[in-house]
Amino acid sequence: MEVINDERKKIRGSGTGLLGGILWGLDTVLVGVILGTTIMNTPQAIAIAPLVSTFLHDACSSVWMLLFTAVNRGFGEFKKALKTRSGKYVMIAALFGGPIGMTGYMLAINYIGASYTAVISAMYPAVGALFSMIFLKEKMTKMGGVGLSMAIGATMVLGFTTTDTPKNIWLGILFALLCVFGWGIEVVICAYGMKNDVLPETALQIRQLTSALVYGIMIMPFIKGYPLAFATLPSPVILLIAVTALAGTSSYLCYYRSIDGIGPIRAMGLNISYSAWAIFIGIFFGNGISLKALILALVIISGSILTTDNPKEFLTLFRFGKKAEKKQPIE
Repeated sequence: MEVINDERKKIRGSGTGLLGGILWGLDTVLVGVILGTTIMNTPQAIAIAPLVSTFLHDACSSVWMLLFTAVNRGFGEFKKALKTRSGKYVMIAALFGGPIGMTGYMLAINYIGASYTAVISAMYPAVGALFSMIFLKEKMTKMGGVGLSMAIGATMVLGFTTTDTPKNIWLGILFALLCVFGWGIEVVICAYGMKNDVLPETALQIRQLTSALVYGIMIMPFIKGYPLAFATLPSPVILLIAVTALAGTSSYLCYYRSIDGIGPIRAMGLNISYSAWAIFIGIFFGNGISLKALILALVIISGSILTTDNPKEFLTLFRFGKKAEKKQPIE
């Protein structure tokens, strides 16, 4: 029976990993819409708008997770986890993923543009895979390596254009590499924290709350972002931010469950598919799609699925129960 449960966990981990990528693609498109609104696009706000919107996004996400925890009566587990060593590891992971990784990402966009930032930041799964093999002793199969390489390579090609004019290329590259390091190490530390006694849902609650608090206490005062944040609260944009945060929270929840189910390397391989899903979702928001982008998006998704080592798992997601019933438990 334990073997069957392990297989069920892996299949669900693959499914939630891919769903997390789809939802983060939606989050990415909606963030673009937010940054294009009038209140975020004024000459006074445009420089700090990405960081302010990230703070509001993570703050709303933390509220969504509090509601999720309340409905599932998980406050006891949450309080218990905060006192454990594993919970503290998740807090550290939150610092790398949010204030360090996301801030590096946003500042890189400011200095070298979104396209070049996308090219460099796409390397984070490779860095995360390296850290996973070193610190978690996780192994990567040949098929998984090929799939991860396909996804990363196609993402880099997809993001590479010459339309952006870098303001400061070396500073931009530095911040982009900071993002790569932050996102890459986050998944490894978080996986280690969840390995023992912290559930994915509890880990995400700790992660979003830690990120929002650090942004609110350290980053927002430094960039003088509170006037813009307070101006956003009574505007209709805050509703869009709340909806975007719900998509982002759901994505992270799927991502963390995937990390717990199939390990950080495979979870990252599936998560990076968000860049492809953002292209398809963008069509519904009036964005065009070229043949090149369509082909690269399909390559990214195919590579992401290959990282699971068993692409046939996705064909069994909805009929796993019947398949499992035919198996005999091992004594």
